[in-house]
Amino acid sequence: MKNYLVATLGDRLQAEAVYTQLEKDGFPMEKVALLGRGYKQWSELGLTDPFQVARRQMQRMLIWLVPFGFFAGFTFNQATQIDILPMLDRLNNSLLGGIFGAIAGALGSLTVGGGLQVVITGKSGIPFEKRLQRGKYLILIQGSDSEIRRAERLLKVQPLENLQSYTLDE
Repeated sequence: MKNYLVATLGDRLQAEAVYTQLEKDGFPMEKVALLGRGYKQWSELGLTDPFQVARRQMQRMLIWLVPFGFFAGFTFNQATQIDILPMLDRLNNSLLGGIFGAIAGALGSLTVGGGLQVVITGKSGIPFEKRLQRGKYLILIQGSDSEIRRAERLLKVQPLENLQSYTLDE
């Protein structure tokens, strides 16, 4: 497992200032990468973007959970014969139960698929590569838990747009 900390900065001067501050504070610079226009790009690092991983996993789960949720909701309504809307007949009530089941399946794919974790841990759901395309700069730090916590303390006093830590099983 590898731990990462990614700081998003609005412009080159801010990114260089933060990078220099990390160097002054004695952080091991072989574990720090500056990404953006004129520096490395995300694709050069060969790392997996957690936003992209979560999106792919959610999409795969949607394929299974939405139809399963519809079937389960339809079947449950047929078995219990609950009138969701009394003005509808049995079949339409069951179809409505199926729609509610499909919605529950979609929400399940969001939570179990990792999307909720990405939303909670990162203030922005924008993948790192898209941030770079928008002209932002990233400082990527790789290290142990203690190194990531130390870097986080150093970076929290800086004017950052976003700060996100994540772990990859590589």
